[in-house]
Amino acid sequence: MVYFKATKNDKIHFLLTMKKLYYSMGEVSKLTGLEPHVLRNWEKTYTKLNPKKNSAGNRVFKEQELALIFRIKELLHEKKYSAEGVNEILNGDKEETVPELSAKARKDLNEVKVFLNDLLERL
Repeated sequence: MVYFKATKNDKIHFLLTMKKLYYSMGEVSKLTGLEPHVLRNWEKTYTKLNPKKNSAGNRVFKEQELALIFRIKELLHEKKYSAEGVNEILNGDKEETVPELSAKARKDLNEVKVFLNDLLERL
């Protein structure tokens, strides 16, 4: 008899595909890759993140809060904003900045564009 052993990615995919009204701290931790103590700390740091507690006193997260956690994680880890900068963006006090391309990068991209257009014409 062959048994299917679910991997970590299978479990995360399953959690993402199932629609629930509320997610537990453990589920959110698995989905986001963040430890529960980090999520609890973020509640204090980011005022927009405010999960409710159920009758047992456990935090329960709605889908909107889950999306907010992913957004905070993106701003902190990928875009390298400070905690203060993230708060300003979330509160609408500051717009997310997009870095300007250097003149050399702009020239290189233009050359690639010309090359691709030329290649397209040949096809």
